[in-house]
Amino acid sequence: MDAASNRDKRKVLSAICHGSTFFSQLLLSAGIPAVLMVVSDDAIVKENAKEALNFHITLWLYSVVIGILMWLLIGWLLIIPLAIFQTLLPIWAIWSSFSRPDTAFRYPFIFRIL
Repeated sequence: MDAASNRDKRKVLSAICHGSTFFSQLLLSAGIPAVLMVVSDDAIVKENAKEALNFHITLWLYSVVIGILMWLLIGWLLIIPLAIFQTLLPIWAIWSSFSRPDTAFRYPFIFRIL
């Protein structure tokens, strides 16, 4: 019973890490995976939290680049792909956290700074 409860806890905490992207792009939403990375004792949850933090950082960098490109009037073309990227990848990560809780999700197209 304890193993099943740990597995369920891993699923939920990993999904919370990836779902924090939906709160906002502010620093506050990145605090959720940062705190879980520090306080969790599960290696998979820590890896998912690190990947979610890298996703946040990548979104911030992409947003800055698109903001700069908007001054050149070509950034408007990238807003919809960024919105799709920001929405679909966390959904995929949450689904993966529940369907494969024993492996950490790896986002494509992100910078792995941490």
